[in-house]
Amino acid sequence: MSLPKCRRIPALRSQPMIGWWDGILLLAGLAAACAAGRCGAAAAAEQAEPAPACGGAVIARGTAKSVIDGRTFVLDDGRTVRLAGIEVPPLAADGGAPPGGPAARYGLTTLLGGADLLLRQAEPQQTDRYGRLLAYAVAGRDGAERPVQADLVAAGLARVAARAGGRACAATLLDRESAARRAKLGLWSNPYYDLLNAEYPADVLAAQGRFALVEGKVVSVRESGATIYVNFGRRWTTDFTVTILKRNARNFAAAGLEPKTLAGRRVRVRGWIEERGGPWIEAARPEQIELTDRQ
Repeated sequence: MSLPKCRRIPALRSQPMIGWWDGILLLAGLAAACAAGRCGAAAAAEQAEPAPACGGAVIARGTAKSVIDGRTFVLDDGRTVRLAGIEVPPLAADGGAPPGGPAARYGLTTLLGGADLLLRQAEPQQTDRYGRLLAYAVAGRDGAERPVQADLVAAGLARVAARAGGRACAATLLDRESAARRAKLGLWSNPYYDLLNAEYPADVLAAQGRFALVEGKVVSVRESGATIYVNFGRRWTTDFTVTILKRNARNFAAAGLEPKTLAGRRVRVRGWIEERGGPWIEAARPEQIELTDRQ
């Protein structure tokens, strides 16, 4: 997909520092803020501020030559970049892909068009097994810099992945996702992306093989061997379960999510739905679990 130059929305021409995509994000952010009860100038100022940078050292600079999908693009030097920390719907030529893929690609194309890009390292290894750079991207245009992943999530064009950088980065992305979901922006306006209810394990299992968000009340937490089982029902053969490897438990505790204390709490879990008796998600990182009874 070719990259368009930044256009202007007539209503925003009096604010020369706000481009077409920034205007869309500002309006989307205002809608999300109003949904959360924070309308007015304060909400506008809050949304105008870019998110803190995610990632580590700068590993590349350049411009985008083409966009492959909602999180993959090619730099002007020919290297392919895969955006870390987000999940976007895949594209499929036969039309069999889940909804939202074309919109995500167009959103990324618009955000990158005419921008100078700075890429920050996302993983210890700079590239994935396909040779693509794994990075958090910042798009600079008209003297302003925008965090690409955060803006895609804020507009409802992407969801926060199971692996989403450091704690501060993950918290920022999750906050923006929550605001977009409350305002039913982008993907969140489609029932396909509704939160799944752990009380209905058959519905969760129907999403097997998909990345999804599941909410429910934890019934019990048990340990067996090297694994901690966070149970959302009393029948492990049919009910929804989240597993945490014991060697990762200290990371959850450091993030305020001591696994044993989750019993009786309402939580939201994100990850890939698998089947192990009943539906199951493996939680390898704390950002996969959010406490919802304190929101």
